[in-house]
Amino acid sequence: MNLIPSNVLAMLDHLRARSERTDFAEQLAPDPDRPAPRRLRMRQTASRSSIEAIWDQLLADSPADEGARAEIADSHSLARAEAYGQNIENLIGTVKIPMGLIGPVRVNGINANGDYFIPLATSEAALVASYARGADVASKAGGISVAMLSEGVLRTPAFVFSDVLQSGLFVDWVAQNAEHLKAAAENTTRYGKLVTIEPFIDSDIVFLLCRYTTGDAAGQNMVTVASEAVCDYISQHSPINPLHWFIEANFSGDKKASYLGMHTGRGRKVTASVEIPLALIKRYLRAEPDAMLAYGRVAGLGAVLSGQLGAQAHYANALAALYAATGQDIACVSESAVGFTRMEARDDAVFFSVTMPNILVGSVGGGTSLPSQAAGLSILGLKGPGKAAALAEVTAALCLCGEISIIAAIAAGHFTRAHKKLARMR
Repeated sequence: MNLIPSNVLAMLDHLRARSERTDFAEQLAPDPDRPAPRRLRMRQTASRSSIEAIWDQLLADSPADEGARAEIADSHSLARAEAYGQNIENLIGTVKIPMGLIGPVRVNGINANGDYFIPLATSEAALVASYARGADVASKAGGISVAMLSEGVLRTPAFVFSDVLQSGLFVDWVAQNAEHLKAAAENTTRYGKLVTIEPFIDSDIVFLLCRYTTGDAAGQNMVTVASEAVCDYISQHSPINPLHWFIEANFSGDKKASYLGMHTGRGRKVTASVEIPLALIKRYLRAEPDAMLAYGRVAGLGAVLSGQLGAQAHYANALAALYAATGQDIACVSESAVGFTRMEARDDAVFFSVTMPNILVGSVGGGTSLPSQAAGLSILGLKGPGKAAALAEVTAALCLCGEISIIAAIAAGHFTRAHKKLARMR
């Protein structure tokens, strides 16, 4: 009996075959005598000439060709180089992602109330069709009820002391000087507010969980700058001096799925729900409600057994497509795609809901001013100040549309067929 898994044995066979014609020891060894590659000079601003200079080096030193240059450094990108360059270094052009549209989606929210056309930028065929189907049936049922429950972006600096006594004395000083720390943080921003400072002691290390509201921005950079000011104030005024301090100690859940984010939220926490009559489910989703409920129970068990943070089908699809279309930080999908989908029978309808604690979106700042992304926000009617809470509610409503559609597709046996028709066989 071979105790080594078959996939490991197959990989070893593959490597043995390659080793007959490749000297892996030579290939993997560092080669300090080989001349270093020509360094690409960092350019923090962009212009037509800077783009052309980078492409000249790229064409000389890489497999890129003139076709790649023409596609990425197209005339529009060159003409708007300065605008694009505000959001990136070493600009070489732009990537075109197909953008589709769903809606209108009826949203009955505290902040978002109306019918919304939603732009989605994706290269995944079948995605827009799926969300459009969910949006259509939810709107026919009267629309999606949505509420933003809380908001607050975390940054968690850490301070290292010689022992736990010093940690305790430091926390006592922080508690007595919290208002000074708040003032230091808020002096860096017109819109950010430091709402809580929660100390967390692990022996000789103290984490400060600093939670901010960020106005209409997603606020990642805002809270970093504000927290730096907090740490600078501590360095200058605290009588208990740390051995080290770090602006972010990997506690906040920044761009990572975490239990902390799931329970306390990071960004905007939103819940969305809709009751869809059985007749609409059968007619427009072509699924049996009992089969959908049965699938929901099985999927919930699968989420528990696999150790998922939360329990849901695929928030990430909607989030990535919407974030790309509206200038959000796409990497935040890693934490935004945490949450809970519920489904249960209610009289002659099925109740669906999603609760998402970490929606990180903004209607100003970041990439929201880029030309195409600003246009995407304009399609939504959610561009500019005063619109971020509404954007968060629309985001949750969009995710709910996707959950309804995929649950129906899998329960009815349509999931594979739809992807073959709209993606693989296209």
